[in-house]
Amino acid sequence: MEILHIALLIVLLLTSAFLTLLILLHKGKGGGMSDMFGGGMSSNLGSSGVAERNLNRFTVFVALVWVATIIVLGLMTRFGAA
Repeated sequence: MEILHIALLIVLLLTSAFLTLLILLHKGKGGGMSDMFGGGMSSNLGSSGVAERNLNRFTVFVALVWVATIIVLGLMTRFGAA
């Protein structure tokens, strides 16, 4: 069980970093923190509808893996499996 616990912690660490990166890749809607850091300038790099949709789907998938990992780690901690 110790190996499973360590593996889940590694998955949690990787998905946390990757989820942060994916969220930062999203196009800002304007008027918020994105304008303060130069996000107000229009750019055609990520403006494709298909690319934006795929980025959204991949972000949701990584977020679901992240949440599932947290739930499993919590259950392992609660019931003494770790």
